[in-house]
Amino acid sequence: MIHYDVQYPSSCRVKTLATKKKSNPGTIAKNKKAGFEYRFHEKFEAGLVLEGWEVKSIRAGRIQLTDTYIFFKRNEAFLLGANITPLHSASTHVVADAQRLRKLLLNRREIARLIGGVQQKGFTCVPLALYWKGPLVKCELALASGKKEHDKRATIKERDWQRDKQRIAKDYQR
Repeated sequence: MIHYDVQYPSSCRVKTLATKKKSNPGTIAKNKKAGFEYRFHEKFEAGLVLEGWEVKSIRAGRIQLTDTYIFFKRNEAFLLGANITPLHSASTHVVADAQRLRKLLLNRREIARLIGGVQQKGFTCVPLALYWKGPLVKCELALASGKKEHDKRATIKERDWQRDKQRIAKDYQR
């Protein structure tokens, strides 16, 4: 067997076929609709209480955060409306409820700040993303206020301008 020792110049980049570009490798799911519907004022990080089949389904990417919200009951925070579709092979011995309440793990000060914002200031509490932090699943949530119609139009206009600007820059480089 002949072994060739090939050295590439520093300016040459070698790409493998298996690499896929992701914004953040730990991100599981994002709530994109929340960014359009709400203006965020303060962000928090919370842990999630999950069952074993839910973690397996999340690893397989079977979760949706659309139309998900957070509500408070007896000084505890719960995630409501998150849909975790069970795997057929992982949840054979349990009755899996895809839309069950999931408790959020926050400390007392954070819960008090969230409840105060929701009750006094008229904000709402919205989950933004789920992501891995080591072996744990974390939920990023925010105190948010609803956008008015003209704010939504401004967001669309800004997004279209950014897209056009990227397109112009790409055409200019050619």
